[in-house]
Amino acid sequence: MKGLLTIGLLIFSNIFMTLAWYGHLKFSEMSWFSRLGIVSIILISWGIALFEYCFQVPANRIGFRENGGPFSLVELKVIQEVITLVVFTVFTLIVFKNETFKWNHIVGFICLILAVYFIFRK
Repeated sequence: MKGLLTIGLLIFSNIFMTLAWYGHLKFSEMSWFSRLGIVSIILISWGIALFEYCFQVPANRIGFRENGGPFSLVELKVIQEVITLVVFTVFTLIVFKNETFKWNHIVGFICLILAVYFIFRK
Protein backbone atom coordinates (compact mmCIF):
# COMPACT_ATOMS: atom_id res chain seq x y z
CA MET A 1 0.00 0.00 0.00
CA LYS A 2 2.82 2.42 0.85
CA GLY A 3 4.44 1.65 -2.49
CA LEU A 4 1.31 2.56 -4.45
CA LEU A 5 0.76 5.68 -2.36
CA THR A 6 4.37 6.72 -2.97
CA ILE A 7 4.03 6.21 -6.73
CA GLY A 8 0.71 8.09 -6.82
CA LEU A 9 2.18 11.04 -4.94
CA LEU A 10 5.20 11.05 -7.25
CA ILE A 11 2.92 11.15 -10.29
CA PHE A 12 1.04 14.18 -8.91
CA SER A 13 4.33 15.80 -7.96
CA ASN A 14 5.69 15.37 -11.45
CA ILE A 15 2.56 16.75 -13.08
CA PHE A 16 3.03 19.98 -11.12
CA MET A 17 6.77 19.98 -11.78
CA THR A 18 6.24 19.63 -15.51
CA LEU A 19 3.66 22.43 -15.49
CA ALA A 20 6.01 24.67 -13.52
CA TRP A 21 9.08 23.94 -15.63
CA TYR A 22 7.55 23.76 -19.11
CA GLY A 23 3.98 25.06 -18.94
CA HIS A 24 5.16 28.67 -19.03
CA LEU A 25 6.43 28.06 -22.58
CA LYS A 26 2.77 28.07 -23.65
CA PHE A 27 1.91 31.19 -21.60
CA SER A 28 2.81 33.43 -24.55
CA GLU A 29 -0.24 32.06 -26.37
CA MET A 30 -2.47 33.57 -23.66
CA SER A 31 -2.97 37.29 -24.09
CA TRP A 32 -2.44 38.46 -20.51
CA PHE A 33 0.50 36.09 -19.87
CA SER A 34 2.31 37.32 -22.97
CA ARG A 35 2.72 40.75 -21.36
CA LEU A 36 4.40 39.40 -18.23
CA GLY A 37 8.12 39.71 -17.66
CA ILE A 38 10.46 36.91 -16.71
CA VAL A 39 10.27 37.70 -12.98
CA SER A 40 6.48 37.28 -13.06
CA ILE A 41 6.79 34.01 -14.97
CA ILE A 42 9.34 32.76 -12.42
CA LEU A 43 7.03 33.64 -9.52
CA ILE A 44 4.08 31.89 -11.17
CA SER A 45 6.25 28.83 -11.82
CA TRP A 46 7.41 28.85 -8.18
CA GLY A 47 3.79 28.97 -7.09
CA ILE A 48 3.03 25.91 -9.20
CA ALA A 49 6.21 24.18 -8.00
CA LEU A 50 5.08 24.60 -4.39
CA PHE A 51 2.45 21.94 -5.09
CA GLU A 52 5.17 19.71 -6.52
CA TYR A 53 6.92 19.77 -3.14
CA CYS A 54 3.63 19.19 -1.31
CA PHE A 55 3.48 15.79 -3.05
CA GLN A 56 7.21 15.01 -3.51
CA VAL A 57 8.28 15.35 0.12
CA PRO A 58 5.53 13.10 1.54
CA ALA A 59 6.12 10.58 -1.27
CA ASN A 60 9.78 10.27 -0.32
CA ARG A 61 9.04 10.10 3.41
CA ILE A 62 6.35 7.45 2.98
CA GLY A 63 8.30 5.41 0.42
CA PHE A 64 11.75 5.47 2.04
CA ARG A 65 12.70 2.13 3.60
CA GLU A 66 14.21 3.72 6.73
CA ASN A 67 10.83 5.37 7.41
CA GLY A 68 8.97 2.07 7.04
CA GLY A 69 8.44 2.32 3.28
CA PRO A 70 9.25 -0.29 0.67
CA PHE A 71 11.97 1.55 -1.33
CA SER A 72 15.65 2.30 -0.93
CA LEU A 73 16.84 5.81 -1.71
CA VAL A 74 18.19 4.70 -5.10
CA GLU A 75 14.92 2.95 -5.95
CA LEU A 76 12.95 6.09 -5.04
CA LYS A 77 15.13 8.19 -7.33
CA VAL A 78 14.82 5.78 -10.26
CA ILE A 79 11.03 5.61 -9.83
CA GLN A 80 10.88 9.41 -9.72
CA GLU A 81 12.99 9.79 -12.88
CA VAL A 82 10.93 7.28 -14.86
CA ILE A 83 7.70 8.96 -13.76
CA THR A 84 9.18 12.35 -14.69
CA LEU A 85 9.99 11.21 -18.20
CA VAL A 86 6.62 9.53 -18.72
CA VAL A 87 4.71 12.59 -17.45
CA PHE A 88 6.93 14.89 -19.53
CA THR A 89 6.38 12.80 -22.67
CA VAL A 90 2.60 12.74 -22.26
CA PHE A 91 2.58 16.48 -21.49
CA THR A 92 4.72 17.23 -24.54
CA LEU A 93 2.57 15.19 -26.91
CA ILE A 94 -0.66 16.75 -25.60
CA VAL A 95 0.38 20.38 -25.07
CA PHE A 96 3.11 20.87 -27.68
CA LYS A 97 1.58 19.54 -30.87
CA ASN A 98 4.73 20.27 -32.90
CA GLU A 99 6.81 17.77 -30.88
CA THR A 100 6.94 14.18 -32.12
CA PHE A 101 7.77 10.85 -30.57
CA LYS A 102 10.60 9.22 -32.53
CA TRP A 103 12.27 5.82 -32.61
CA ASN A 104 15.23 7.01 -30.53
CA HIS A 105 12.81 8.05 -27.77
CA ILE A 106 11.43 4.50 -27.74
CA VAL A 107 14.97 3.09 -27.50
CA GLY A 108 15.66 5.51 -24.64
CA PHE A 109 12.56 4.32 -22.79
CA ILE A 110 13.62 0.72 -23.28
CA CYS A 111 16.96 1.64 -21.69
CA LEU A 112 15.08 3.22 -18.78
CA ILE A 113 13.01 0.07 -18.32
CA LEU A 114 16.25 -1.91 -18.27
CA ALA A 115 17.66 0.53 -15.71
CA VAL A 116 14.62 -0.02 -13.50
CA TYR A 117 15.02 -3.77 -13.88
CA PHE A 118 18.67 -3.68 -12.82
CA ILE A 119 18.11 -1.23 -9.97
CA PHE A 120 15.32 -3.37 -8.49
CA ARG A 121 17.06 -6.69 -9.10
CA LYS A 122 17.98 -8.36 -5.80
